[in-house]
Amino acid sequence: MKGDLTLLLKALAFAAHKHRDQRRKDAQASPYINHPIALADVLVNEGGVTDVEVLCAALLHDTVEDTATTHEELANAFGSRIARIVGEVTDDKSLPPAERKRLQVEHAPRLSQEAKLIKLADKICNLRDIVVRPPAKWDVQRRREYFDWAKRVVGGVRGVHPRLEAAFDEAYSRRPS
Repeated sequence: MKGDLTLLLKALAFAAHKHRDQRRKDAQASPYINHPIALADVLVNEGGVTDVEVLCAALLHDTVEDTATTHEELANAFGSRIARIVGEVTDDKSLPPAERKRLQVEHAPRLSQEAKLIKLADKICNLRDIVVRPPAKWDVQRRREYFDWAKRVVGGVRGVHPRLEAAFDEAYSRRPS
């Protein structure tokens, strides 16, 4: 138990350090670290997920994609399972945004169970954020497009966790009109 909490706090501190200079796209420029914390919160408090390595991967899910973190650095710090899960949900930033979005939809059904949980929590949190604190430069049409794309991604992970899927469906029901 103590080792689990130590690992979880290590992942939180690592993510906070890596994302320390990043902000969300909302008008308030919220600290980016709020996003991975929200994923872990959704997984634990709405999904009942207790696998500490999955929770660590949720906290770390954007470090390789959005910071100078490498896969090897994660593997050395947190082990191969956490690094593998993070790798599964990491987009290749060398690709154009439309291609990255297409690949997320295409790859979603082939993700591991653990990565599907993180993908689902990520989309739940993003939809909720778009409703409450939308990106400052996104008009209603772009927000609707994001909701519809997220629904296609989640379509590929359905069957992994009914309660989280219900939470996604509830978040999607708030799609901007």
